[in-house]
Amino acid sequence: MKHKKRRNHSSLKNEAVQVSPNTNVSSSTPSSSDGSTETLRFSAALRYYLIITSAITGGIVMIVEILGAKMLAPYTGTSHFVWTAQIGVTLVSLAVGYAVGGWIADRVKSPAPLYFALLAAALFLTFSVLGCRVVSLACVRINLAVGSLMASAFLFFIPLCFLAMVPPFLVRSLTLSLTQVGTSVGRLSAISTIGSVVGTVAIGYAMIPFFSNSHIMFGTAIFLALMAVVYFFVWQRTWAFFAVIGLIAIVAIVFLGIRQPVLKLSSRFVEIYNTNSNFGLMQVVDEPMTGRRFYLNDLLTQNCYHIPTKQSTSMFTYMLYEMARCSVEEIKDVLCIGMGVGIVPMKFAEEGAAVDIVEINPKVIPLAKDFFDFKPEKFNITVGDGRTLVANAKKKYDVIVLDAFLGESPPSHLMTVEAFIGIRDMLKPGGALVINSFGSFSKDRNLFCSSFEKTLKAVFPTVKCFAVGESEANFYYTALLDSEATFVREPDFEDFPESLRKEAAALFDSDVSSIDERSILITDDYNPIDILDAKNRMYLRQYLTRTFLQ
Repeated sequence: MKHKKRRNHSSLKNEAVQVSPNTNVSSSTPSSSDGSTETLRFSAALRYYLIITSAITGGIVMIVEILGAKMLAPYTGTSHFVWTAQIGVTLVSLAVGYAVGGWIADRVKSPAPLYFALLAAALFLTFSVLGCRVVSLACVRINLAVGSLMASAFLFFIPLCFLAMVPPFLVRSLTLSLTQVGTSVGRLSAISTIGSVVGTVAIGYAMIPFFSNSHIMFGTAIFLALMAVVYFFVWQRTWAFFAVIGLIAIVAIVFLGIRQPVLKLSSRFVEIYNTNSNFGLMQVVDEPMTGRRFYLNDLLTQNCYHIPTKQSTSMFTYMLYEMARCSVEEIKDVLCIGMGVGIVPMKFAEEGAAVDIVEINPKVIPLAKDFFDFKPEKFNITVGDGRTLVANAKKKYDVIVLDAFLGESPPSHLMTVEAFIGIRDMLKPGGALVINSFGSFSKDRNLFCSSFEKTLKAVFPTVKCFAVGESEANFYYTALLDSEATFVREPDFEDFPESLRKEAAALFDSDVSSIDERSILITDDYNPIDILDAKNRMYLRQYLTRTFLQ
């Protein structure tokens, strides 16, 4: 009998709640026959604050996931490798954070560890901004796929783990009895998911288009730290001093970091403009020694402009126009899918053509006007995706220019059989599609160009490919509707800068084919462009970082 009493006494002792006045707990609920379990009954204010914390951290997880990929983009690009790495690291971080958070929740009754975790997450997010350049450059030298994964893990694994500790802790803290576990988990999961939706929309539509990546991440870190400080000041003042110290440290790091350029350009270049966008970091940089101006999108050169002569020094701007002029008898109507900085559309307009432009990034238009003498009033410009315009097209064109490529991130949905069929149907009889792309002659890296050409020839009876170079090169394609089509006139290099004329002549004499037995047909259903072009993207990304960064 004594033994039985001792056991019951021990059982009740284990189920008792250690209540601290600072945790604002009103009562405890011991185990009973109705299925209740050991819980803390927090004050209404604290319960609401914990629920708000769940929603906010759910949103911040999505902000870090999306923004992390954007931060890596100037160094690793925006291929599917980067997004795969970022999503994979996020999921592993959440798994680890959930496990650790649940383990802590069963052992600590106060929410204090939860908010210290948020404070730690904020601190590591500031370090992710400061270390992004060094870590990314080191990792991208290894391999694009592996390097992207390593960079993402080094920069974002730890803060995401800390953020993931929130849900299991809140479930343990806010569940009143075993009979309410399902309701509690469902409610908190719904709240966290709603927060994630809000965070996704906010980062995509309200933050990235208007603020730099580093400023957004720094702001996110400060907001997290403030959440922790509020908790400690209101409900756990014993630790408030340490929380304030953490906040001061984070603000100090932000103050120092925000004054430093995230991308340190080579001393050859002077940045005169930069802005963030949903489609990458946009920069205009000058090279004073040569008088050239570059438009860079995540370091990818979109065009090069000689300021004294107001001429492009990029071969593709001349090749696209000249290929069209040599292929079509009379050019009256032109569609440009992708405008670059507007130099190609301007050339067609100067020759009397009516030019329509579809451009996915609205921020390109004022940039082209302010820095590259583009005159938007001369064109009918549609802001949107080229594939959408093709699907809803009602107009026919003499020439369609496809120049929507971002180097290592080509628009794969515009490179399929179905996309080319839609473009073909938009051409007038005798019309031409001209394309600028990027690839390699190397046998181990030419599968992208080989498959691209094979796909193009599956739709158009006549396809000419022009390229010169020993390894990486621009590939230019002319696709015509007539199987017997030939050039209607000889190329004229008079408008080409003197430095480009020899290479231009070599290009028009090349008419090469890169198709081999390994090439595939690219369709909407089977479109492994990122895999086919992986090696080219790695070499291009490494070249860009060597060229433009210190």
